Amino acid sequence: MSRRKGHYSALAAYALLFALLTTSACLTSAQSKPSDDEATLALRKQALELYRQGKFVDAMPLLGQLSMASPNDFVLKEHWAYCILEYSKTQTDPEQRKASRVKARSLAIEAQKLGDAGELLQVLLALPEDGSDLKFSERSDVDQAMKAAEANRAKGDLDKARAGYLHVLELDPKNYDATVYVGDAYFSQHAYDSAGEWFAKAIKLDPDKETAYRYWADALAASGKNDEARRKYIEAILAQPYTRTPWLALRQWSDRVKQPFHAILLQNQSTVKKPADQTVKLDEQPLKEGNPEAAGWRAYDATRQAWQQEKFKREFPQEAAYRRTLREESEALDAMVAVLAPDAASLKKAEKLDPSLLALIHVDHEGLLEPFVLLNRADPDIAKDYPAYRAAHYDKLYRYVDEILLPKPDSSPGK
Repeated sequence: MSRRKGHYSALAAYALLFALLTTSACLTSAQSKPSDDEATLALRKQALELYRQGKFVDAMPLLGQLSMASPNDFVLKEHWAYCILEYSKTQTDPEQRKASRVKARSLAIEAQKLGDAGELLQVLLALPEDGSDLKFSERSDVDQAMKAAEANRAKGDLDKARAGYLHVLELDPKNYDATVYVGDAYFSQHAYDSAGEWFAKAIKLDPDKETAYRYWADALAASGKNDEARRKYIEAILAQPYTRTPWLALRQWSDRVKQPFHAILLQNQSTVKKPADQTVKLDEQPLKEGNPEAAGWRAYDATRQAWQQEKFKREFPQEAAYRRTLREESEALDAMVAVLAPDAASLKKAEKLDPSLLALIHVDHEGLLEPFVLLNRADPDIAKDYPAYRAAHYDKLYRYVDEILLPKPDSSPGK
């Protein structure tokens, strides 16, 4: 599930799309068996239809009634909480808005205790405990105009909501959120081409935010343009790779179209935790004993400790303290590959290795080790190197996702 970046409002385009695809199944797969009573079934159908239409305020009391009747159904509880959050945008009294958001968050906590772990739940749990709101803008006129538009959006009045976002843009022409939400309103009315035009405008305003790429991908996917949608989902990840939502959106899309997603998860056997006083020397004994994986990790450790003890200061004299870098991690992994399979000819001998190590060898041989590090093994320190690398090597980052993580059906990693 997605969220609107910077605010807890949410989900607009992606929530509705996700609801269309999953809510029906979710609402019937409760933790407690649903009642077969005809009145209850009719109520569920009505609540689902209102939720699908984005009429969260109208759906709220129905979902509340259903949730109280089935207290162990965390999906009902989660959707009820979200509708309450949307309803809070229509309330003019600040204290009432706070109370509604506190209620929404408390229901989310209950859903979490019942086993909920969805993306929508994370949006709700991110609400401040005291129910306080965020400002859309430091300018009071823009902030009020956005809140008015959001209130109409929560009520399901898309025409008024879009008019409200357009008014915001009259006040603040470079407002990214309002630009995205105009497209979002078009998306919810199935005007996908118009939605795409507005998402393109938002990308021009800020190409480093993932939201407009992702929303545009949703619109393309909804109109059956899956090749174009795939590209936008990838571009969303490359805009903000350390945000969960674009990755989740890509995975959900790949599941829907049955396109495999190949995540590479190394089972880390490194013993390096922090800078040490003694350098680890490469021990070839594990290799002689027929344990190439252990030998590979020893090579990895030796390279990393060389960086920690001397090489970092030499290569990054402008930085006051040691940090793990893209260069260190890439060199360490390359040293591992040099032990496991230094060239394509030796790859056949490594067929019995752990599949993740085989994938790593393929990535290295393809010259895509740095994108792998940045997109699959980055910690906060390594992530600092991402902007500069993306500016210089966007093509390699795209190629890594395109060919390795999300290969098209007629190709696969290693071919």
